[in-house]
Amino acid sequence: MLTPFTRKLGMDVPIFAFSHCRDVIAAVTKAGGFGVLGASTFSPEQLEVELAWIDAHVGGRPYGVDVIIPVKYDAEAEAEFGKTDLHDLIPDEHKAFMERILADEGVPQLPDEERARIAQEIAVGRGAMTPDGARRLLAVVLRHPLVRVVVSALGAPPPDVVKQLRAADITIGALCGKAKHAVRHQAAGVDFIVAQGTEAGGHTGDISTLVLVPQVIDAVGGAVPVIAAGGFARGSQIAAALALGAQGVWCGTIWLGTEESELNAFEKAAYFAADTDDAVRRRCRTGKTVRMLRSKLSEAWEAPDAPAYLDPPLQGILFNEMTARVVRAERRDLYSFPAGQIVGVMTGETTVKQVMYDMQVELVETLERLSKIDLGGE
Repeated sequence: MLTPFTRKLGMDVPIFAFSHCRDVIAAVTKAGGFGVLGASTFSPEQLEVELAWIDAHVGGRPYGVDVIIPVKYDAEAEAEFGKTDLHDLIPDEHKAFMERILADEGVPQLPDEERARIAQEIAVGRGAMTPDGARRLLAVVLRHPLVRVVVSALGAPPPDVVKQLRAADITIGALCGKAKHAVRHQAAGVDFIVAQGTEAGGHTGDISTLVLVPQVIDAVGGAVPVIAAGGFARGSQIAAALALGAQGVWCGTIWLGTEESELNAFEKAAYFAADTDDAVRRRCRTGKTVRMLRSKLSEAWEAPDAPAYLDPPLQGILFNEMTARVVRAERRDLYSFPAGQIVGVMTGETTVKQVMYDMQVELVETLERLSKIDLGGE
C-alpha cells in the first residue's frame, strides 16, 4: 500500500492524520500512518510541551507539524503581540454583538478565574496565527529532530521559511484549494502539495476533491507529489484518491470522534448528531472561510445586522472566547467547531486503531474488487 512519497517518509500506509491532539498524532504514527500536529493555536511554550510528549510516544517514528502563515492578517495585532491584551483590539461593536447573542440565549458568563485563563490561552494561541507568530512556533519545531515534515496551511511558505526548513532537511508541504495555488507553492519550493477539496473541515475553498486533485496533479506536471484531502474516512475513498494520481490521503475530521480526541463528551456528541449538510462554510470562526458545524452562533454572523469579519487573529479570539461559554453550558444548538462533510458518517466513539484498521481493510477489499473488473479484449 505504499506510494513513492509515503515510502520516502517511512510510512506503512498512505494515511496522513491532521489533528490538534497529541494522542491522535502518536496513535496514527505508531499505526504506520503519518501524524501532523496542527500547531496554529499553541503558544511556543505549549508547543514545546506537546512535541516533547509526542517524541516520547511515537517509538522513534517521524511525524509532522502544521502551521498557519496568513497572507492577510491584522498587522496592528501582530505588532502588539506580547505587549497588550489582544482582546482589547477587538471593536466594542463586535464584542457587543456576540454578548447579545449569548445573553438572549441564556448562556451564562464564565467564572472570572476561568474566563481570565481561557482568554489568555486563546489570545496567546491566536497570536501564533500571524507571520511572526508562526515563525516563533517554527523555532520550537526545529529543536525536535523527529519532526520531519512542516506543512503551511494557508498559502505558500515565505522564502526565508523555506530556506530555514530546507537547511534542517525538513520536508515542506502546503495546502491548496485551487490549481493556481499549487503552481505558486511549487515555485516557492515545497516538496509536496495537499490538494484540499471543499469537503474538508477547517479552512477550505469551493472546488470538490474529485475535481481538484487531478487539476493540481496536471498543474505541477507530476514534479511534486500530491496528497488528496477533503472527504476521506473510508478505504474505498483512499482507493479513489490513488486512482486519481494522489500519493496518499490527508484526514482530519474522522479523528475527532475517537477515544484519543481532545474533544469532551459533549463536543463529540455534537459531531455524532450532525448530518453531512450540517458542515457549512462560514467566516465567523477565524475571519477566513472555515467549514464547520452549523449552529445558531454561526448563522447569526450571516444575518444582515452582523458586523464585518475581523482579520486574523482577532476574529478567532472573539469567536473562541464565546465558544468556551457555549461548551461549558453544553448548548449543542450554539456549538460550532471545524468539521468536514464526512461528519455525517460519524455516529459513535471509536479509536484511532480501529479507524486505521477499517480504512486499510476496505482499501484492500476495494483494490481486490477493482482487479476483477473485465477490461475486455482477448
